[in-house]
Amino acid sequence: MSILDITVVSVAQPTFQRVFAASPAAVAWTMTGYTLALASVIPLTGWAADRFGTKRLYMLAVALFAGGSLLCATANSVEMLTAFRVLQGLGGGMLMPLGMTIMTRAAGPDRIGRVMAVLGVPMLLGPIFGPILGGWLIDIASWHWIFLINLPIGAVALAYAALVLPADNPTPSESFDFVGMLLLSPGLALFLFGVSSIPEARTVWSARVLVTAAIGLVLVAAFVLRSLFRSPEHPLMDLQLFRNRALSVSVIAMSLFAMAFFGASLLFPSYFLQVRGESTLQAGLLLAPQGIGAMLTMPVAGILTDRIGPGKIVITGITVIVVGMAMFTQVGVDTSYTYLLSALFVMGLGMGGTMMPIMTSALQTLRDHEIARGSTLMNITQQIAASIGTALFSVLLTNGFNSSAAVGQLRSALESPEGLRALPDPSVLPKALADMADAFGNVFVVATVLVALCLVPAVMLPRTKPKAPADDAAPVLLH
Repeated sequence: MSILDITVVSVAQPTFQRVFAASPAAVAWTMTGYTLALASVIPLTGWAADRFGTKRLYMLAVALFAGGSLLCATANSVEMLTAFRVLQGLGGGMLMPLGMTIMTRAAGPDRIGRVMAVLGVPMLLGPIFGPILGGWLIDIASWHWIFLINLPIGAVALAYAALVLPADNPTPSESFDFVGMLLLSPGLALFLFGVSSIPEARTVWSARVLVTAAIGLVLVAAFVLRSLFRSPEHPLMDLQLFRNRALSVSVIAMSLFAMAFFGASLLFPSYFLQVRGESTLQAGLLLAPQGIGAMLTMPVAGILTDRIGPGKIVITGITVIVVGMAMFTQVGVDTSYTYLLSALFVMGLGMGGTMMPIMTSALQTLRDHEIARGSTLMNITQQIAASIGTALFSVLLTNGFNSSAAVGQLRSALESPEGLRALPDPSVLPKALADMADAFGNVFVVATVLVALCLVPAVMLPRTKPKAPADDAAPVLLH
């Protein structure tokens, strides 16, 4: 639910502008507010899971998300919708790290790879199928249903969690790191706000980008220095986990992969929409081969990771993604759909063997009481890297468009009441589309290089099955 909601709402942006008579900048806050709330609450999740128990916190997160969804569907202004999206984000931010913690504890270290393969389905397929679901719901019903659909799912999740999840055994004595919270959560929110503002500002040098991102970085740096040198008894985020080599290498690999994958996830539908003139629903359906490829390899990768370690699996997966991404560097105005869909399928095959084995490598060697903190750390890394990747590719693509005079003329014509009839020369349209396709090809070169760089940390991942931690507790089996 929480991952789908990021991309589902992106499809509804034009609808919100029309319904609420709001500007694109105002409507964009329905996405930005959700992302900032999600990022701000993730650091608290590890502490809260240890303090109150994963079952209680998971049920609270589902209730917050479902309640926020209901309120979003009742909003009658863009300001109300943004406020309710923040409430949704507070619940959504806790769902993934808590889900990871619950499942990895239940499975035990020998089965974490298979568990990560299960968790990888929404993480990889959410950005692919979100536009399909959003476009379909808006077409057949109304924008309200992109939120209302969460209510029955949330109700089933709450009932199932109450019946199946084991009773909590929290440690109430653990103190809360208030100073850490005041440094890290606002720091992450401000940094991500600055980075998320880059596409709208169209430059990194905007005061809105630089000032907020710089303040955020200062707060995060202060948190890191305090954690390393003052070492609070129960830190909000345990940086001592970086002493674990497998986790440290996995964080680097995850950062590079998330930047490339989530950044490229923006490019694929944009190419089909802007260059090929497809509808939102058609563009989403054209991405299906990527999801099919990932679904084929993900279960196999999970089983193999448990048996032989993640290193060989991740190296193979990244290599396959590089091949598929490199195919997209050659896109044009009339590139064969067979070629494009084949490239997406190849990339999907590689993605199924990359992201979750990296997560497995990070969590497989952690002790039971470290899993909540480790999964929180990986989710923060993924969120930051994804935001940076999205902003980076948005700016590169925009700059590529701005360098073309034909694209500028096409945009001016489309903004006029006469539309395409305002074009002074009929040859401008094919030239503009060709220049746009070239811009996409150039950005895909950057994406290919970023994915290839993932091979550097990947070769340092364990290539044999890691040993379970010495003091690892027995797995907590589900009822």
